[in-house]
Amino acid sequence: MRLLVRERLFGIGDDYWIEDADGHKLFLVDGKAMRIRDTFELKDADGRVLVEIRQKLISLRDTMLIERNGEELAKVRKKRLSLLRNHYRVTLVDGTELDVSGKILDREFAVDYDGELLAQISRRRLSVRDTYGVDIVREDADVPLLIAVAVCVIALGDKEHGDD
Repeated sequence: MRLLVRERLFGIGDDYWIEDADGHKLFLVDGKAMRIRDTFELKDADGRVLVEIRQKLISLRDTMLIERNGEELAKVRKKRLSLLRNHYRVTLVDGTELDVSGKILDREFAVDYDGELLAQISRRRLSVRDTYGVDIVREDADVPLLIAVAVCVIALGDKEHGDD
């Protein structure tokens, strides 16, 4: 499954659409402006909230939480003692861990589970500025979760580098 993310350069909140390869709007990342912490909702095309994403206020390392139906689904944080500067760990509520690594600020990174590629995020083959692709590799993947992971990692990377 190939998705296109079209980020906005300017605007209140961080709202942007995620489209399929044919240009149909599938998901809206609804950034909530004027909040103490980074907060997003991932909505389907009909406006239903699929997952909520928010920055954890009190933690030793910057952490983003992903919730579904009011219950925690995952935590995303920079990996400790990583030789790779852009390496994040996603811990699902069931204990499963996903690894995210690559050039986060360049929108060139991968999401893996136990060495198996789940999603590849890339701007490489796209000529449109501020657009990047999300290629979901596994057919049985939780697409909203993988999109939420990408949103979290990008928000954390941008925050770390002072791009907020």
